Amino acid sequence: MVKNNMGNNQTSGIKIIALNKKVRRFFEILENIEAGISLTGSEVKSLRAGQVSFKDGYVKFQQGEAFLADVHIAPYENAGYAQHEPERKRKLLLHRREIDRLMGKVEQKGLTVVPLKLYFKSGKIKVELGLAKGRKLHDQREELKQRAVKRDLDREMAAR
Repeated sequence: MVKNNMGNNQTSGIKIIALNKKVRRFFEILENIEAGISLTGSEVKSLRAGQVSFKDGYVKFQQGEAFLADVHIAPYENAGYAQHEPERKRKLLLHRREIDRLMGKVEQKGLTVVPLKLYFKSGKIKVELGLAKGRKLHDQREELKQRAVKRDLDREMAAR
């Protein structure tokens, strides 16, 4: 964290590309992991324009490697013949021990790994992954009720 002259805290070198807002409604996030991602040039240009949709994105493990699946990166208009496939699997850059640990948790405990956000960090594109546990419908409703109560309390406190 870097403190500027105004006294506000701001994180240096991080520019958020996209947030996966729906994931927190359907999953309980147990742990966050930062990973690099292997991209083509047209995908990077498209991400700079903010053209990404997480939809039903998740991490898939194949042959000891981790891949980001079902994340839509829109085709870049000026790419010409070097266009990319919008929903291809993209390799995640993680250490072997991290991949093994995540694979073990996903296989044993019925957890899943989902993308939370994409961002630039020191000129490189990173993805924040969350080790997540699915919520039941009644859990989702309970959270919505709690959020509404908190919002109402905050409004009352602000009015006083």
